[in-house]
Amino acid sequence: MPTAVLVHCEDCSYEETFDSLRAARMAVDDHERATAHGLDWYIGGLSGGVERAAADAGVCGREGCANPDSPLLDREAARSTGGSSTK
Repeated sequence: MPTAVLVHCEDCSYEETFDSLRAARMAVDDHERATAHGLDWYIGGLSGGVERAAADAGVCGREGCANPDSPLLDREAARSTGGSSTK
């Protein structure tokens, strides 16, 4: 599934759909800077690789959610930069 991100402003009529998280984040930043409005954004779907990386990293924020066997995580780098790691 390709990435689909809807950016919506309840303070004005701005609404746009983006095919990348980066483009959506830039639009949110630009709109907030220009108008001082707070925007909502909804991620409707991500590409399979992004979903796998997020799941492996445990992005839900709960301890123990990360996949300790994931080749996508560099635990040694996290330790050397002071980042947290699971044991």
